[in-house]
Amino acid sequence: MTARLRRDAGQATVELVLALPVIVLVLLLVIQVGLIARDQVLVVDAAREGARAAAVGGPGAAGGAARSTPGLRPERTTVQASTVASGRDGAQDVRVVVRYRAPTEVPIVGLLIGDPTLTATVAMRVEEP
Repeated sequence: MTARLRRDAGQATVELVLALPVIVLVLLLVIQVGLIARDQVLVVDAAREGARAAAVGGPGAAGGAARSTPGLRPERTTVQASTVASGRDGAQDVRVVVRYRAPTEVPIVGLLIGDPTLTATVAMRVEEP
């Protein structure tokens, strides 16, 4: 019985050493997915802010409002705003598309998945003065 205990003494250590890198990689991946989901929420918020600014101040105001969203890097954000006929009583809608290249800075995982481009589109009725 004593000989059996001596043979199995390092088994748990070896199993931990084999499983730990996989567990750490999965945890890092979960963290990165959470960061990308947060960035998607911020991109939708930026599109809403841009659409609101464009509805009040014209399509030119959308870029500044969308790029000023806290949490997003302005140099990674592109904004397109256009005015389209809504078909309702001759009114117009402004359509804002925000694209954001989300950074993947979590070690190891960032190299595996690259920088995804997140997109949000919001349309809002133009307010008449």
